[in-house]
Amino acid sequence: MNVENLIDSFSEFKDVKNIDRETMMSILEEVFKTVLEKKYDGAEIFDVIINVDKGDLEIWKNREVVADKEIEDENIQIKLSEALKIEDDYEVGEEVSEQVNFEEEFGRRQVLSIRQNLVARINDLNRDEVLKKYQDRIGEIVNAEVYQIWKNEILLQDDDENDLILPKLEQIPRDFFKKGDNVKAVVKSAELKNNKSHIVLSRIAPEFIERLFETEVPEVFDGIITIKKVVRMPGERAKVMVESYDERIDPVGACVGVKGSRIHGIVRELRNENIDVINYTENINLLLTRSLSPAKVTSIELNDEKKTAKVYMTPDQVSLAIGKRGFNIKLAGELTGYEIDVYRDTDGFEDDVSLSEFSDEIDAWVIETLQGIGCDSARSVLEIDADDLVKRTDLEQETVESVLSILKAEFEE
Repeated sequence: MNVENLIDSFSEFKDVKNIDRETMMSILEEVFKTVLEKKYDGAEIFDVIINVDKGDLEIWKNREVVADKEIEDENIQIKLSEALKIEDDYEVGEEVSEQVNFEEEFGRRQVLSIRQNLVARINDLNRDEVLKKYQDRIGEIVNAEVYQIWKNEILLQDDDENDLILPKLEQIPRDFFKKGDNVKAVVKSAELKNNKSHIVLSRIAPEFIERLFETEVPEVFDGIITIKKVVRMPGERAKVMVESYDERIDPVGACVGVKGSRIHGIVRELRNENIDVINYTENINLLLTRSLSPAKVTSIELNDEKKTAKVYMTPDQVSLAIGKRGFNIKLAGELTGYEIDVYRDTDGFEDDVSLSEFSDEIDAWVIETLQGIGCDSARSVLEIDADDLVKRTDLEQETVESVLSILKAEFEE
């Protein structure tokens, strides 16, 4: 490998890694001076001139002209008689600059060693720049392309071909990506690991929803509407608490958009995650009521010291308050900071129970069939006699009688 090829290769390397010309020249000069210092026991007498773009390298050795009999160190001094052979007007005390033939002085092995040193230095520099870039972007959204899919993580590359990682645990459960897909995620962490930059992305972090709202809702981006808090069960449900600093703007309406136009894009990105946008208030009773939406609350008993809330509602609202797998009440508690217990309020209300609460006793397809004829609660089914239910649902007589028996038992207890 000759010197021109050495410099040419690093000109290309610079372009790929987006290292600026001045930094590249500084690295090259420092590396070559280090080599010269080891060989000549000092590099201060050398000038290293590098043109990275053209692949030019010149090394000039500077020595002081001394009388022939007074020479002590040929590395830093040159005899007058030898200097006159270069130019016939040199005098004692002047400086002579001679270009060093690098290949003759160092040979192939030394050139390869220099190349390895340069690779290491430039990789370290690029690594540090990538780390700094992403440390400054923690919590921000990035777009990256999938280039390798592993069992426990997906490897991506940004526009500068920097490697990023999206672990399985940081993906939404319904996420599915293939090579070449463009992925949106927030930067979760950026650290040095095994002497390499380790950039981890996340699609389940609450900050991901915040950034998506900033993208889709101009009022959030401009700071007119503030996102106070986000809690979520990734891929299932999220609650976003918002506040407007302009009384003329309804923060919930602005975030949802006309006919859901603004929130639809966010929901699609989150794999149809159900998003409740809640208007913030300092009135904790009202905030609890809003956070348990879509259930309707009858009354609330608060214990501010213990941060607990007893919430009363009609029996038909209980399942709505609890939500699928308990997500709704769990997220409402996380959003408000209160431990919530739901109680049935049966005063002045004919007790009834949603059909969905019998899913552990009645097959789901049977419940769906009954709901298909307008029966959403236990009493709405019991109001229809068995023969009529068979005709209207095409269910077997035995199935209908079993359902009626289960529903009747609920109210006999």
